[in-house]
Amino acid sequence: GLAQRGNLPISDAWLANPSLPDDILKEAVPGNIRKAEHFLAVLKRLVRFLDGRLETENVENEMPVSFVASIHSQAGIDQRMLRFCYDRLHSLLLTLEITDTDEFMHIQTICDFATLIGTYSRGFSIIIEPYDDRMPEVRDPVIQLSCHDASLAIQPVFDRFQTVVITSGTLSPIDLYPRLLNFNPVISRSFTMSLTRDCICPMVLTRGSDQLPVSTKFDMRSDPGVVRNYGRLLLEMASSVPDGIVCFFVSYSYMDGIVNSWNEMGILQDIMQHKLVFIETPDVVETTLALDNYRKACDCGRGAVFFSVARGKVAEGIDFDRHYGRLVIMFGVPFQYTLSK
Repeated sequence: GLAQRGNLPISDAWLANPSLPDDILKEAVPGNIRKAEHFLAVLKRLVRFLDGRLETENVENEMPVSFVASIHSQAGIDQRMLRFCYDRLHSLLLTLEITDTDEFMHIQTICDFATLIGTYSRGFSIIIEPYDDRMPEVRDPVIQLSCHDASLAIQPVFDRFQTVVITSGTLSPIDLYPRLLNFNPVISRSFTMSLTRDCICPMVLTRGSDQLPVSTKFDMRSDPGVVRNYGRLLLEMASSVPDGIVCFFVSYSYMDGIVNSWNEMGILQDIMQHKLVFIETPDVVETTLALDNYRKACDCGRGAVFFSVARGKVAEGIDFDRHYGRLVIMFGVPFQYTLSK
């Protein structure tokens, strides 16, 4: 994006494509897609192939090597042609002097996908899902390209600069990241949090007000007693804690289920007697709007509760400081789900 707008020096043009090796960026486009009509014919065959792969009833997980081989055998598109889809489309748009590329966003996504699977034989996997787990009765197929190697994106930075400083407030455990990013740190330091006053009081709750055990373990999380006790806990906190309360759940599906249960039990309505309720969703625009209104409710003294997902966009990127986060409630520990697709 920076390179296309002219804000990136020519010597740093590689930053516009950090996932592509330097030899691919300099290599010539294959002759069989050099003409526009030939390239468009290749794209049509590729789109038909992807459309056919979406006609599946089961979840499929495939490595780039076998996926590219399927494209070659069924659509007649070899690996080298796939590698240059991004570059050829970009060249075509420049030739046609198209400045507003929003209309071509979908075909750009397909070309990005083709270039990545044609470039890397390892570090990625292609996942095809016929429906959303939250609504299995509604057919909504999707193809996902999942990257399992974070070092692919950071490697050009290490190659370009002699000294790289990586800092963050969420790098714990710090020993994990050199292995993930494939580098040897010269200096590694971890500092404790410094506070001007003692303002944090962590507590672990294992039983509800009726002395029933509460847990988000899979075999207990849907128990009506557990759901009711979690709701009562939040209700009691909302009635006594001022300003903003942030609640983190272990997953979107669990958050949707427990909020629906609270609504049926009438707990959600009782909470809204004390504070407004806002919810994070997978949609970025909706979540941004919810965050803005959450801050407004806290600023005007009305108070609000924000439901979010641990390891999500809000949990990793938003700072709930001062009156925006008087209380944080974690409904369960967000362990990585090892059986996830």
